[in-house]
Amino acid sequence: MKHEPYSPGWLSRPPPKLDPVQKYWLSRPGPLTQGLRKQGEVRIQVVGEFAEVVSTDEARTIRKAAYTVVWVREICMSIDGTPAVIARSITPLDAAQSVWQAVRRLRTRPLADILYHDPAIVRSVFESCIAKSPMPIFKAVVRAGQLPSPSQSRLPTRRSVFWKNGQPLQVTECFLPAFWSQLLKYPRA
Repeated sequence: MKHEPYSPGWLSRPPPKLDPVQKYWLSRPGPLTQGLRKQGEVRIQVVGEFAEVVSTDEARTIRKAAYTVVWVREICMSIDGTPAVIARSITPLDAAQSVWQAVRRLRTRPLADILYHDPAIVRSVFESCIAKSPMPIFKAVVRAGQLPSPSQSRLPTRRSVFWKNGQPLQVTECFLPAFWSQLLKYPRA
């Protein structure tokens, strides 16, 4: 079955201008944290947790109406002390107080701790893009203080939606330039 992206700028496969290693990481199955741990010591810093009105783009992917209030968790994952990935997860506020309430208690634990042990959770296919303003993930990169210089401005990004009991949890992961240039040790970890 062919999957069409929900929103402009997002593709059903990694952007063609990326190299094979970048394409691999944008479509790598399983927990991202697990792959990052093969590159070095992973630490998670919470950039922010807050409620906000969902963007039009994100409303489409989680199949909710515009103006739905969502719970947002933004984190920076570092490898050996170097920021590598900015991640943003969203779920409707009512789901964050019920089906996805564990998201609000993660603190610095990875989201994978609650996503890959429950057979009731189903993951959508990945969508990919190069993050740019005004995308919510781009704003998360700015909030984390990780906006790259214009010469390193390419930010390969992927997202998918996890579904549990009909409630969505969208996870967007943006790979920072240091991941590709300084941290990546094994192209297919």
